[in-house]
Amino acid sequence: MAEVGANLRRNRIHRALSRPNLLFGADRELVLLTGLAAVILIFVVLTWYAAILGAVIWIVVVAALRMMAKADPMMRRVYARHISYRPCYRATATPWRRY
Repeated sequence: MAEVGANLRRNRIHRALSRPNLLFGADRELVLLTGLAAVILIFVVLTWYAAILGAVIWIVVVAALRMMAKADPMMRRVYARHISYRPCYRATATPWRRY
């Protein structure tokens, strides 16, 4: 019986392949999207007030995204999948039935 456990093969799981893709501790795509929106605000208006407002908005949004990622790093993908579901599925549904 002891030989059965000795013949098992072990494979390493690299952390980079199993961890969520984060930037500044938040979801990478959302951080880049809010950064892009802040930069567009700054360069379209071209005033000091717009630059300060854009930086403040980006910092506040990144802080909120970090809190969201701390609760669940995959929350954006889970929510996107959740809103794609229908509110009700018929019990007699088939793949060929049209709704």
